[in-house]
Amino acid sequence: MDKMSHGPLEASQSAWEQHPKNSLNWPERKKWRIVLVIATVILLVGLNATSVTTPGLVIAEHFHVADTFFPHSFWPVTVWNTGAAIGPMIGMPMLENFGIRRAYMVSLLYYFVGFRKLIIRVLKLLYLVFTAMVIPQALAQNFATLLVVRAIAGSVGGILQNVLEQVAPEIWATEKDRNLPITIYTFVYVSGVTLGPVLGAIVHDFSWRWVFYIQLIIYGAMLPIVLLTIKETRGPIILSRLAKTDSSLAKAANELPHPKLLSLIYGAITRPAHLLFTEPVVFFLTLWAAFCFGLVFIMTQSIPQVYHANYAFSDSASGLVQTSLWVGEAVGFAACLPQNAYYLRSAKRNKSDPGTPIPEARLPLSIPASFIGLAGGLFWYAWSSFPHVHWMVPTIGLAFVGFAIMVIITAVDLYIADAYMKYAGSAIAAVALGENLFAAWLPLAAKSMYTTLGFQWASSLLGFVAVGLTAAPVVLWWKGDVIRGKSKFIREAKRVA
Repeated sequence: MDKMSHGPLEASQSAWEQHPKNSLNWPERKKWRIVLVIATVILLVGLNATSVTTPGLVIAEHFHVADTFFPHSFWPVTVWNTGAAIGPMIGMPMLENFGIRRAYMVSLLYYFVGFRKLIIRVLKLLYLVFTAMVIPQALAQNFATLLVVRAIAGSVGGILQNVLEQVAPEIWATEKDRNLPITIYTFVYVSGVTLGPVLGAIVHDFSWRWVFYIQLIIYGAMLPIVLLTIKETRGPIILSRLAKTDSSLAKAANELPHPKLLSLIYGAITRPAHLLFTEPVVFFLTLWAAFCFGLVFIMTQSIPQVYHANYAFSDSASGLVQTSLWVGEAVGFAACLPQNAYYLRSAKRNKSDPGTPIPEARLPLSIPASFIGLAGGLFWYAWSSFPHVHWMVPTIGLAFVGFAIMVIITAVDLYIADAYMKYAGSAIAAVALGENLFAAWLPLAAKSMYTTLGFQWASSLLGFVAVGLTAAPVVLWWKGDVIRGKSKFIREAKRVA
């Protein structure tokens, strides 16, 4: 009798598992089309975050803001990243419940115009509004307006920068399939903010407002592609919608949880912070990744100082030097591919959970990358920053730093996504909080640090910090299984899986 009562439910669940509209069953072409479009938007969002750093002094002078005693010219980046730290704290966990397409499409419009009540059915009618996404930044008539608009942009931009990491597990069921998409995500995530100063260097000689006009043109051109390509990816959301017209799926849909809105909002706000401050894995990996991400922004302040003083580089030329970081990141992306393969092969030697890759197998490349690439690159950059040393020498050191940044953030992203599964959105939001807070506030001290300590010891201080933070992956490599075994969230995620 009990078996008979479960028959219809099992049949409904089986129908859903085999349904062609289940995102796990989509054709590979459709999955990659969505991933690549989202990746492109992540890259473009990053440009908006840092492109203002190259013309920062020009903007400050235009609005009569002085940098004499404090780097006020960096406030447009600080408020952007502060917004990006807060936005994912709420937005990413909400995606765990409400779905990707609705949140992503609404956020994409809100990112530009600041209105939350837009709905999907009117998106096509708002094409002109979308193309005006950066107009408030381009036409700001005072510094306060610019800061407010960029804080709003950053709050939603932070969600956009992290959404692909949650999309990948929704459309690919195995670690093997998810590895490349998440690696691509990390690459475009760091590439966008790294290349922002390069964009600023290319166009700001015309007018600092053209930094935003160029973005306006690019973002507007992307709108039709985004509208036509982005689809809902979260299985429960798709199932609920299909069940309204397909009775064979009704039983499976009825089994879905329906939590109250207030409890969802409360959990969305508190869970990332709870993970950050109670989970050692999340805390230390966030600290490590946040320092790396913050370095990209610190270099937007350090490079102009060093290359202007030592080599008389202009603001534009200094902005182009940032390309060296991106070259290192590109090499790091290539290096992550065999690292991903090594992780998958670790399944053969997993004695505690046979057939499942060992999470700590994500870390081997990141440990030498942290010691040699991050710390070593910073020391190289530090002690080659002299006028009598050719400018290419410290630039090579920056490329090593870029390599390490890519490898480390990729290791953290993949480790978090695999370990926390059901709570990946909240864990990602916690990491994003740390990354963006470091990126927002650390660079404010960069100019005074480099002025007070000198170019050599300022960069060396960062190198010593990098050496200390390398303890995080070393300890996880050594005792990661024990640490994970004590995590309530990881244990629950495994039970759900």
